[in-house]
Amino acid sequence: MGRIKTIVFDLGGVIITLDQSQAVRRFEELGLKDAQQRLDAYVQHGIFGDLEHGLITAEEFRVKLGKLLGHEVTMEQCDYAWQGYAKEVPERNLEALTRLRQQGYRLLLLSNTNPCMMKWVESEHFDGKGHPVSAYFDALYLSYQMKLMKPSDEIFRQLLMTEQLTPSEVLFIDDGPRNVAAASQLGMLTLCPENGADWTQEIYEYLKD
Repeated sequence: MGRIKTIVFDLGGVIITLDQSQAVRRFEELGLKDAQQRLDAYVQHGIFGDLEHGLITAEEFRVKLGKLLGHEVTMEQCDYAWQGYAKEVPERNLEALTRLRQQGYRLLLLSNTNPCMMKWVESEHFDGKGHPVSAYFDALYLSYQMKLMKPSDEIFRQLLMTEQLTPSEVLFIDDGPRNVAAASQLGMLTLCPENGADWTQEIYEYLKD
């Protein structure tokens, strides 16, 4: 068993506590009556999935959403609705990321996400202290940029290849059971906390030599 050198984190549910119902409410406010069916906690479908998959741009999403609703929406409205997914960014998580990097671990973010969500995540408003999420990580791997989505093998293989990682030296943390299963199949050590759960102590059980 190789010693863990790299830790790969999911964004929503692990770093950020998610509130799917708030996102659903915000899309409903825009007039999307079946928002509950269209928005999933783990994987999006239709134009929502296309945006996260990088198959359409944020602007194309805005236009297509307007057609679904039967009225135009602004980019600000799209951003506001998507960002409804973010409930909070627990301070303990940010402190843990800082500590892990100080301890010599390489930290990567691997997220199924979209440009509307990342506008906030990569802004100085993210942590309330003027730092974007990238200040806490060595590299970000985002579905819409890679044009790949978890739990496909391909997204994990690309990350491993780009970073030149040995799977047995990687710990992958994600609140999605299917994502964790896919990473595990490729030989990574995995941890699957529930959305919003405190993983900051439990992680050390996996980092012991």
